[in-house]
Amino acid sequence: MFDVSLFLRHNFARVWALASEKLTSLEIGYVSSVMVTELLSPSVGPHQPLNHIRASILPGILKLNLSVDYITDAMVGTISKSLVSLTHLDLRDTPLIEPRITFDLTNSGLQQINQYGKLKHLSLIRSQEYIVTYFRRVNDLGILLMADKCANMESICLGGFCQVTDTGFKTILHSCSSLYRLRVSHGIHLTDLVFHDMSATALCMTHVSLRWCNLLTNHAIKSLVSNTHLKVLDLRDCKSLGDEALRAISTLPELKSLLLDGSDISDSGLSYLKGSSRLELQELDVSNLPYLSDNGILCLAKSRVPISVLRMRQCPLIGDTSIMALASMQVDEDRGHGSSLRLLDIYNCGGMTQLAFRWLKKPYFPRLRWLGVTANVNRDIIDALARNRPFLNVASHGEELGIDQWDNSESLHMHDYDDVDELEQWLLEGEFEDDDEEMIDAEINPEIRFYRHCFIKKLW
Repeated sequence: MFDVSLFLRHNFARVWALASEKLTSLEIGYVSSVMVTELLSPSVGPHQPLNHIRASILPGILKLNLSVDYITDAMVGTISKSLVSLTHLDLRDTPLIEPRITFDLTNSGLQQINQYGKLKHLSLIRSQEYIVTYFRRVNDLGILLMADKCANMESICLGGFCQVTDTGFKTILHSCSSLYRLRVSHGIHLTDLVFHDMSATALCMTHVSLRWCNLLTNHAIKSLVSNTHLKVLDLRDCKSLGDEALRAISTLPELKSLLLDGSDISDSGLSYLKGSSRLELQELDVSNLPYLSDNGILCLAKSRVPISVLRMRQCPLIGDTSIMALASMQVDEDRGHGSSLRLLDIYNCGGMTQLAFRWLKKPYFPRLRWLGVTANVNRDIIDALARNRPFLNVASHGEELGIDQWDNSESLHMHDYDDVDELEQWLLEGEFEDDDEEMIDAEINPEIRFYRHCFIKKLW
């Protein structure tokens, strides 16, 4: 709730020396690694003689979440030694230049993690926001040394470990018998072999994210689904994954969130969801799929899967027909057309025209609260839609809608858009009685009525 840059370096630690011992969770949006190291290093306390060494600052901290300039051995070692009760450690750095060895994480730093054996969640992410950079000084040996102390880990997130191979990642799977969340991004050397003998693991993973792991193929997913309790599966930007991967995924009975952005899925892949009667899918991301067309979305609509969040941005073959299909989709007989969708992202889809926007008006999509559209749509159309649906949030500049399910380390985060206050409920109940021509033109316009009649008849 404050700007760390306002503090002089030598004052920063002195201020925190006054913090309550009851503080259990601390998140700082940006702070230098040097300041963190100095903060937690034993030193002279405020208003104390030079021969008085203060006790550990923040002794009760259980959860620490920091965004720093560089993740370093010195900082990781100090955190691990000073915070004796730590159960959650979340570190992210965003280098402006390639770090020197003294300002980087190495195998030695990884070996210092979890000295007291209480850590349950570990996240080490190197962001590529400014430059393409990795943890180049960490290899399989570092992961092996860390794994020796992490047998009780429940959640591990590793991003940017370009020197780690199948040996290192496989060690994590087989050493951490309680692991239920695994996230790997930019796993340059991660291949199908990591998941070859999944039956030898505890098979208790519920959240798996393998983003930007381009060597993974359908065979890896066929093995991964041995974890039959998977709820969240993020395979974004895994460019070698195709339709057969989705065939395997469709067998997961508890799957809630599936992210396939940037993979090689086509209409045939989505058709496997139609044949899965047990699927409980609530969130689906099929953005940036060049071979996905309206036919694939038609199959999805026919499947009656109760999807609440659907992202299909930047799909060149998606057009008006997809919106008509989704608007006409009925998950069950009592909830109306298109009733399950709460977030729909169709930003920059190649085949969208003004016709699609007529299907976005009431009474279709009655639960829709977030909509992403392309910026080149006539502004008057967006304004008219906003007046028609005052509780709909429309984004037209490519903004990401919703919240990443990995932001919440405890459980899958899903917005509960069903909760509305009394005023909103009163207004919603009265919306269908409005005689405004603009709000009901989808119902009385002969062209739309004709399209709707022919389309729904064909679809169902």
